[in-house]
Amino acid sequence: MNQVSEALTGISVILPILNEENNLGESVRAILNQKYSGNFEVILALGPSKDRTNEIAKQLASQDSRVILVENSTGRTADGLNVAIAKAKYPIISRIDGHSEISETYLSQAAKLLSETGAVNVGGIMSAVGKNNFEKAVATAMRSTLGVGSSRFHTGGKAGPSDTVYLGTFNKSALLAVGGYDERFTRAQDWELNFRLRKNGGVIWFDPSLVVTYRPRSTLKALAKQYFQYGTWRRAVSRSHKGSVNLRYLAPPIAVAVNALSIILGFTFSFWFFLPLTGYLAAILLGSFIIGKSLAEKITLPAVLATMHMVWGAGYLSSPKKLKVELSSQAV
Repeated sequence: MNQVSEALTGISVILPILNEENNLGESVRAILNQKYSGNFEVILALGPSKDRTNEIAKQLASQDSRVILVENSTGRTADGLNVAIAKAKYPIISRIDGHSEISETYLSQAAKLLSETGAVNVGGIMSAVGKNNFEKAVATAMRSTLGVGSSRFHTGGKAGPSDTVYLGTFNKSALLAVGGYDERFTRAQDWELNFRLRKNGGVIWFDPSLVVTYRPRSTLKALAKQYFQYGTWRRAVSRSHKGSVNLRYLAPPIAVAVNALSIILGFTFSFWFFLPLTGYLAAILLGSFIIGKSLAEKITLPAVLATMHMVWGAGYLSSPKKLKVELSSQAV
């Protein structure tokens, strides 16, 4: 065993938990069933949930001593992650969500990749899987380039260095060196953290063999809220960290601006100005017919895709300047 793998043996799996009654049990059991020869613990940072989440968490902790509970009074994701990191006793930190499930070899693969690549964070594919018809449509959109562009952690790709990865398994010392998660970010904490890790000389490594099952939002309203926050906080990251703007992230706000202008000019001057909007809607309808796996998906996907694009773009464009934050100097 080489020096790196000797140092990185135990793993602390951390989960920020809020209102996860429907998925928490499956998520934690998938972690506890890992085929990993080293030691690991599961730290649940419990927010002020309004359902039975905390009750379920206490039951899980009573059944397995590897499950550790810590309080996250604010319920905010970054706060919970930092509280869990502070409690963690092992030199590898693996972040999982309460609505995600990992394969039984996930931890062993992640630890091996950290050792082999020398990266400070490794991650793989966010494999969206829905349970009902609406969730299945969202999952299809989230796994397609039509829905999310060319992001490798959504659509797959070759292993190698990346700007960011889904969730992530970290070298704890590198995580602590940059101050952990910036608690001023409601969303986009992962992207922002990975930017600082890369700026500090670390490598973020994507590998498609690391697959995490993700449960999508179950209503159009919840999806819209999620994507509006994504757009809002991604703009905050771009303001805070110069050079972090990616052309892929500019596509939704440009689409919003072009479609809005198309509507205004179409009603004001000539119907010819409706062509950009018509082209966008035609692309959405055609794309939904192509990528939809069932009749229900083909019918639902146009609303899902339009919501993801337009609401993300609206969030980006309307993101208030007060959300600009400087590099975090806080320590975990």
